[in-house]
Amino acid sequence: MSGHGGRRAWRRPAAAAAAAAVLAAVAGPAAAANAGGSTARQLGERLARAVTVDRIHRHLVALQRIADRNGGDRADPTPGFRESLDYVARAVRGAGFHVTVQPFTYDRTVVDAAVLAAGGHQIVPHHMFGSPPTPVGGVTGRLAVVPPDATTGCEAADYAGLDVVGALVLIRRGGCTFAQKEQVAAAAGAIAAVVYNNSPGPMGGAVDPLTARIPTVGLVGVDGAALAALPGVEVTLDVRDHLETTVSYNLLAQTRTGRTDNVVMAGAHLDSIPGTPGINENGSSVAALLETALRLGSAPRVRNAVRFAWWGADWANTGSAAYLTALGVDERRAVALYLEFEAIGSLNGGYFVYDGDGSSGLGSGPAGSGRIEQDFVDYFARRGIPTEPTNYPGRGAYSDFIEAGVPTGGLFAGLFLFKSEAQAAKWGGAAGIPFDPNNHGPQDNLGNINRRVLDRNADAMAFAVGGYAMSTAQVTSTAQADRVPAQAGPAVAAGLRTSAATTTPKGPTA
Repeated sequence: MSGHGGRRAWRRPAAAAAAAAVLAAVAGPAAAANAGGSTARQLGERLARAVTVDRIHRHLVALQRIADRNGGDRADPTPGFRESLDYVARAVRGAGFHVTVQPFTYDRTVVDAAVLAAGGHQIVPHHMFGSPPTPVGGVTGRLAVVPPDATTGCEAADYAGLDVVGALVLIRRGGCTFAQKEQVAAAAGAIAAVVYNNSPGPMGGAVDPLTARIPTVGLVGVDGAALAALPGVEVTLDVRDHLETTVSYNLLAQTRTGRTDNVVMAGAHLDSIPGTPGINENGSSVAALLETALRLGSAPRVRNAVRFAWWGADWANTGSAAYLTALGVDERRAVALYLEFEAIGSLNGGYFVYDGDGSSGLGSGPAGSGRIEQDFVDYFARRGIPTEPTNYPGRGAYSDFIEAGVPTGGLFAGLFLFKSEAQAAKWGGAAGIPFDPNNHGPQDNLGNINRRVLDRNADAMAFAVGGYAMSTAQVTSTAQADRVPAQAGPAVAAGLRTSAATTTPKGPTA
């Protein structure tokens, strides 16, 4: 694997020189002398103007080519992921950043069997994390189709009139968690639960391993719709897998200027899931974050160091958990805030801001998270763009940093949920289809990126990174009571220790 861990003499690209020129305009001596709110806003605005969608698109082209060379995906731990990491590492090394590649281990799920046979159909299901496997050879029974509604399979009443005992039940996604659907189906006497997507694309997911009793799988929406027309047909489901200890890598790039005891972090997961190029999820955020780093430059005249993170193994096993585990107490306290970016170029996308203060009823983050949310909301409002609060749709870096007590926020353009009429009216796009109709499928490619949505979200990303690089005062003032001064040193500057950590599988639950 080229570029992992060893020292390499990378040639400084033209992009790095351009970045230095941008920062001369962005953050001059007057900016360094005044880190107040107005100066922070000025830096943020100038950085946002420097980060253009055309430049981001060039990185997306590179990621698409990497996927094309590697069987159509960039999933960890395939060569496609390693090439993606090398591409980003070359760029930030060439720009002069302090770069660390952090190895860590995680338990990767390796598929031993994944087949659903019904009425002449041979379908590849997704075995949900936490669900028990079938025995070798699978389980066989008749297919019971749960009538679809807004909360299909979420309540015992949904099975009224159905002969479910000994059957495999087919349930449409939506209305409650996968765990709840599994529990209700098991209580009704089903021997397996088959959940199909409420959009055309494929579907991952997880159930509660402590309560799950029957094998539970997810299906592509079109496959589920075909099965729904075959109630009573004999079905055989065989899903088995095992865990295999695997090495992955996080990539950290930090500026050589700014306080190392008050670090601004911004991150995105670098990998795709198997079978998709992952150009929106999460190449859009990877590319925008990389371009923001290059435009900021490695030695800007800022008050706070900026640490950019591209997480490995983040779909099923978040690399950010390994990163946080490896930090010492002072190193963790040195992280002033964390910004997470997930799928910011969705084809039918919107403008979601992670809910930091809990005002939407979605749950709050650590003290200071509400300020981050408001800063994003205000940025979009000044441009006449309405936003909505959201929570991250599963486990990942966002939730890991929240649990670590770090003020956290970020942006999201939407994935598998359906856009409403009201959302289409204020954001454009089509109501009644997912924000990203191609999520987790082979069509999550360069041709299905919404450049307007990506451009706006990337501008907001750059604005926040530039602003917080100058001042985190409004965020940290609300969290300061829980913080003590950190001692800056070599380990803090690097942002991690050299020990590896082990993570456990994580994934979306609804």
